[in-house]
Amino acid sequence: MSHIRSRQHNPARIAAMVAATFSIASSVPNVYAADEVTELPEVSVKSKKEVPFKTDTSASPKFTKPLIDTTQTVQVIKKELLREQGVFSLTDALRNTPGITMQLGEGGNSTAGDTFTMRGFNASNQLFVDGLRDLGAVSRDVYNLEQIEVIKGPAGADIGRGAAGGYINLISKLPSLDGKNYATVGYGNADRKRATIDVNQAIGETTAIRLNALISDGDVPKRDEVDNQNFSIAPSIAFGLGGNTRFFLYSQHVRQDNTPDGGISTIGRSGFFNANPAINAGRKVDRENFYGSDNDDENVDADMLTVKFEHDINANTTIRNISRYGKTDLNRVTTGVGAITAVTADPNTWTVTRSRQRIDRQDEIMVNQTSINSAFDIGGFKNSLVGGVELMYERQKQNLFATTGQVIPGANLYNPNENDELPVPFANGAQTDGNTKTAALYAFDTVDLTDKWQVNAGLRYERYKTATDAREATSAGGAVTHASDADNLLSWKTGILFKPATNGSIYAAYATSYTPPGSANFALSITANNINNGASDPQKTDNIEIGTKWDLLDNQLNVTAAIFRTENDKQASFDDLANPVQIGKTRITGVELLAVGQLTEYWQLSAGVTKLNAKALDQQTITGLDTTGVQWTPDYSATLWTQYAFNGFAIGGGARYMGEQKRLVTKVATATANTPVIESYLVADAMIAYEVNKHLNLRLNVYNLFDKEYVETLNNNGSRVRLGLPRSAMMTAEFMF
Repeated sequence: MSHIRSRQHNPARIAAMVAATFSIASSVPNVYAADEVTELPEVSVKSKKEVPFKTDTSASPKFTKPLIDTTQTVQVIKKELLREQGVFSLTDALRNTPGITMQLGEGGNSTAGDTFTMRGFNASNQLFVDGLRDLGAVSRDVYNLEQIEVIKGPAGADIGRGAAGGYINLISKLPSLDGKNYATVGYGNADRKRATIDVNQAIGETTAIRLNALISDGDVPKRDEVDNQNFSIAPSIAFGLGGNTRFFLYSQHVRQDNTPDGGISTIGRSGFFNANPAINAGRKVDRENFYGSDNDDENVDADMLTVKFEHDINANTTIRNISRYGKTDLNRVTTGVGAITAVTADPNTWTVTRSRQRIDRQDEIMVNQTSINSAFDIGGFKNSLVGGVELMYERQKQNLFATTGQVIPGANLYNPNENDELPVPFANGAQTDGNTKTAALYAFDTVDLTDKWQVNAGLRYERYKTATDAREATSAGGAVTHASDADNLLSWKTGILFKPATNGSIYAAYATSYTPPGSANFALSITANNINNGASDPQKTDNIEIGTKWDLLDNQLNVTAAIFRTENDKQASFDDLANPVQIGKTRITGVELLAVGQLTEYWQLSAGVTKLNAKALDQQTITGLDTTGVQWTPDYSATLWTQYAFNGFAIGGGARYMGEQKRLVTKVATATANTPVIESYLVADAMIAYEVNKHLNLRLNVYNLFDKEYVETLNNNGSRVRLGLPRSAMMTAEFMF
């Protein structure tokens, strides 16, 4: 999009406008000196009313046009919507967009951080902050976010490698000259406590500082022994606000101390199967059961420092440079549950095996991005151009641990004891250390052919090099294996848009992306049939999308409809002779409908629904079993939130529906099926708020209003689930000062 200048008023421009006003006034003839009176034309000024849930533009400079004229599905979740819903975590915030599902982890062990798929493809490593890639196993909070931008469909031209289903761009709160101060204090059941502060203060005509901070502590409702603590702070300062040259320096520091949740056994749930008839008929375990021990712990330290510079060369051209250094340390010991043993016919004596996992992981990133936005005419056609260069270094280092020789006692299935002594896995000398270096050039241009027709194109050329050093355990000799991969990627997108009216558009678009080996965690494999082997070709994703967007009700309500087909090719498979080949495909076709804004002055809405048809093509295991579907991809998902304000009160509510999600997508014997699917569910939330005065607002949020028990996430072998939040509540006082 062409650059939109800061809304702060430049003092020099104000002075020029005042001088021009006086000049016009002095040129008006004196009515007492002439018979004819000259009248100035009437000027009508109409301010545009802010719509709390709706925005017209992306905060990313890579978008050359307003969202209504962007040939791609982009959903913006603003902080005002999250505040009304009482949403605190990124994973909860993403429930406002359909087509996203959450994951739990591998082999019965939990994972830290935000793990999710988008339109059928893993997007856990496609998180960005202010347009720069974000790393680290952090469960992100929304306290320092202005908005969340969800960009769907392959986006290799936007962000580079790995963007098969889209990406998430988190927009930070930054200083402004007219910002307001805001604080919250909240308390909920399970002794959950939360406080935030957002202080924005001008300290001169062009300088402002801002401080966002969060402290939260509390148990997880209906989960024994599971609790979370978070202290985060995000200071920032900005210079040159309102002027042609602006400089921002900001950072964020997160400290989390949690008890990791290993979940509960899937016994007794729909679809559960065990070859032992007694176990197969067993009842559910209590959702409060905790199968870990007192020494289960998770600590996350995450630090990020960002420097941003902007300069307006003229009214239509802006140059930017943004640099960042980020580092995250994760240390965790947790317990997972697995196979069930019926010791006797009495279920009260049954036991479940426990696994112990320890992680010591460090993520590090350094990135510099320079870009230019410009709007200009060539041959009578208006161009909106973005071009840039990006240099990036990413690294993930992980020490590995073992339980060899340790005795891990099983737990009583129905009455586990959190005081059981469980060994802590020990360092065995094994280690993986991987990194990726990237240099990229990108450009996007939108050309207005006429008032009604636009065409756009974008491309990104990048050179990457991934290197991995894997050290064996000391007991195995401690040898180091080195693997590397380097390649050039050219991703692109193009679209054409027709505007039948100024408030609407119809478009068609095509986009590509690539996922090279080891792109998720910089861990290359030397196994011949592994997709992360450096000799493998990058997976290629193509997407076709046709859609329409309209601003209705005097531009207060935006509605979007899109149909799309995404195909990911060159996935790992085997031929009939068990030879590894890259012929596997995943094809997702779908329809998505979105609506956000205001129906009336006091009635607000955010809603969406997605229909996905996911197919696995030519995917075969080494034993000749065909893959028949795509994991964690429901046919239907939908979300709704609406609220109405009157006489100082606001009443709101919403619901989210998630269709059945398949875990088991390969034809296997029934005896190994365990729990094949996550059943569909519908959950409702509610809110009531009262504005005491302009400085104080009280809000009560009730989550899972009808106390629906549902599976939120299921691990890959089907033995362990994490249930969704039961009925719970949070009372929050909001202070504006």
